[in-house]
Amino acid sequence: MGAVRAPAVSGRFYPGTKGELERAVRELLRTVEPGAHPAAARAAIAPHAGYLYSGLTAAHVFARLRVPRLVVILAPNHTGVSRAPGGASLWEAGAFASPLGEVPIDTTFAAALLAACPLVAVDHEAHRAEHAVEVLIPFLQTVRPDVAIVPLVLAWDAWPPSSELGEALAALVQGAPEPVLLLASSDLNHYEAAAVGELKDAQALAAVQALDGAELLARCRRERISMCGRAPTATVLAAARALGATRAEVVDYRHSGWVTGDESAVVGYGGVVIP
Repeated sequence: MGAVRAPAVSGRFYPGTKGELERAVRELLRTVEPGAHPAAARAAIAPHAGYLYSGLTAAHVFARLRVPRLVVILAPNHTGVSRAPGGASLWEAGAFASPLGEVPIDTTFAAALLAACPLVAVDHEAHRAEHAVEVLIPFLQTVRPDVAIVPLVLAWDAWPPSSELGEALAALVQGAPEPVLLLASSDLNHYEAAAVGELKDAQALAAVQALDGAELLARCRRERISMCGRAPTATVLAAARALGATRAEVVDYRHSGWVTGDESAVVGYGGVVIP
């Protein structure tokens, strides 16, 4: 047994009732499914904004995945709350709740990760108000009702810890008795004019397509690209490369201006699948 993490943004980022949420997720998936052919993947990257803005991009990702039972979700730390000495906050047991029900934590993989990587520590407080894991869960519940997760919130944006955690995850995935999906939660550049944001998003996604986590972090710093999940993405890229991945496919790109009509300050969203 373990603690159940209650939703923090239900009714704001996505519908707050079971029926409305089911309809919203299924409608998003139906919109993209005709051109999607689900396949196994080592890793993926999906955005975590309100479904009105980034739901279609997330749907493009999840409609293309044969999601295994076990998904490790790596998210950024938006709140600044972090009690993990190494910066990687784990919810190690129990479940994450959504209006669709509870998703259990895979305690076996979580315990192995705690033992394998000193950067990781149990830290529930980093998760309580963090939306970047929560927003992806209804998609996982819909496409894989028996899904179990291992949720991590990362409080760094440096390459050495991203590389270290990525290598540890890759080793655990290689030794796991079942397939594991590594899922990074990230939006792209924030709150600049669309022309600027689109250019910065393209620069970030080019590093992702090259599976180059070190360059992604360096480029975000150098070009001032405010991609919130750059460390989770870099970590997943390191792991995917260690697992033998050779390419990453951008399956969707859009920004908030496409919805609002206001291109003066947009947030970008990219969906990526790494086979």
